[in-house]
Amino acid sequence: MSDLENNIKLFVNYLKLEKSLSDNTINSYVFDLKLFSLYLDENSKINSSKEISEKTLIDFISYLENHLNKREKNYSEKSIYRMISVLKSYFKYLVIEDIIADNPAENLDTPKISRLLPSVLTIDEVNKMLDAVDINKKPGLRDRAILETMYASGLRVSEVISLEINNIFFDDGFLRIFGKGSKERIVPIGKSALNFIEKYYNSERLLTKNKYSLNFIFLNFRGRKMTRMSVWNIVKKYSSLAGIKKEIHPHTLRHTFATHLLEGGADIRIIQEMLGHSDISTTQIYTHIDKEYLIEVHKSFHPRA
Repeated sequence: MSDLENNIKLFVNYLKLEKSLSDNTINSYVFDLKLFSLYLDENSKINSSKEISEKTLIDFISYLENHLNKREKNYSEKSIYRMISVLKSYFKYLVIEDIIADNPAENLDTPKISRLLPSVLTIDEVNKMLDAVDINKKPGLRDRAILETMYASGLRVSEVISLEINNIFFDDGFLRIFGKGSKERIVPIGKSALNFIEKYYNSERLLTKNKYSLNFIFLNFRGRKMTRMSVWNIVKKYSSLAGIKKEIHPHTLRHTFATHLLEGGADIRIIQEMLGHSDISTTQIYTHIDKEYLIEVHKSFHPRA
């Protein structure tokens, strides 16, 4: 398609300048739109954005769904859901900019996807995992501080590894976090996590830091900012040592943070704020705990349950 590549570039600039989206989100948009462009090159004679119809998009989504069913490609339900959302945003932009007259994606149905409930640790499992860390051996203090921080504040992995000393307010008990799209939020952090951060900062980190460390709190053995994979390995290591059989990954601690707050009676809007979710529907997945509890109560006490 002759003009699609240029239109994608215009759209990406719009996302960067007007929407202030994160690089990861923008890269996802670009990947999906390039996939759509490749499909058009291989499966149609369309030469212009103006020639794309609603049927073109329906055929494309059907193509993805067939690949999903045949497992020829790694297209999940969530990926297809995202693709439709991207197409809607893209063609809406083209209409606003008068590049096309009609929006072929306007009436596309965004399917409801099955949302898998996140794996969540019990309080006992969290304690076992934390206790599995030997803080007397390097890098035990660092690892304990990371796990404590993730559970105490529900941070994303990217937020943990980017945490800087000047954004930790020890006396007031909160963190200043820059999340997706560089959105700033204030997140409380407990005394236990702060205690281990302080111990690590004043001992192990002093021995590791160098000119590459900057202000990042958590450092690898070379004194540099940690990677996502290194945090993933830490979580895997100590969940295994704790004898936890569930499928555990770094995001599990974020899920656990939210679920335990909800179980304790916290308002879901407050949890949404702490997690940095722009949409309450993203946070509402954690209400499954309350629903399961209500169902159990009903089964136990209702005479006709």
